[in-house]
Amino acid sequence: MGSQFVVEIQDASIGYSMKEPLLSSINLQFSKGEIVAIAGPSGIGKTTLLRTIAGLVPPLQGSFSINGKKGALRGELGYIPQRLGLVRHASVYHNVLLGALAGHTSPWFPFSTKAKQLTLEAISSVGLDHKIRTPIRRLSGGQQRRVATARTLAQRPSLILADEFLGELDEETMNLVLEKVTNYVRESNSTLIVVEHDISRAKKMADRLLIMDDGRLNPFVSSPITMEVTK
Repeated sequence: MGSQFVVEIQDASIGYSMKEPLLSSINLQFSKGEIVAIAGPSGIGKTTLLRTIAGLVPPLQGSFSINGKKGALRGELGYIPQRLGLVRHASVYHNVLLGALAGHTSPWFPFSTKAKQLTLEAISSVGLDHKIRTPIRRLSGGQQRRVATARTLAQRPSLILADEFLGELDEETMNLVLEKVTNYVRESNSTLIVVEHDISRAKKMADRLLIMDDGRLNPFVSSPITMEVTK
């Protein structure tokens, strides 16, 4: 029987040195269909936490599991890093197709109708139909970020890790991209864990907001409102 949680973190510390861990004694679970935002000061380790969940950085201690296993299976995890990892000389279509291929091992899948359908739907969902044959290097920073998001949507993972994926987007485009990703998470019962510097935006998009500070990851607690009563 599989785990009810997509991600489970048990007694974990992360960072690059046990002498100065970025986070210590983490115990967290992330459920299916849940959107969780992580906020906190710059340079405090939010990206390292995502990279550790993704299996790109080993934990200093403790365990991270995805869908009840030590690591993600092929296609289970979609990652949108800050630097995006796009193939700059290749087209929008080619980059998004790479996402569609990530969860499939069949040698015929790249030539299938399904691969094309997933790719075209993802490109359309972020409003880039008119750029489908354009090389990545000719796109603006915001357009490249939309391509990275489309690549992950085409993959159809059960877990999405997104590092400031709404950066460089104007408000209208940001709302479009956020809506598409949120709809995907809800409809597919997947999980989204996103690093977001904007607290108000994080609260708006997430079911749960965690604040990373001083080596801890705690639930966000709103400041109490103090009312002055006139007698």
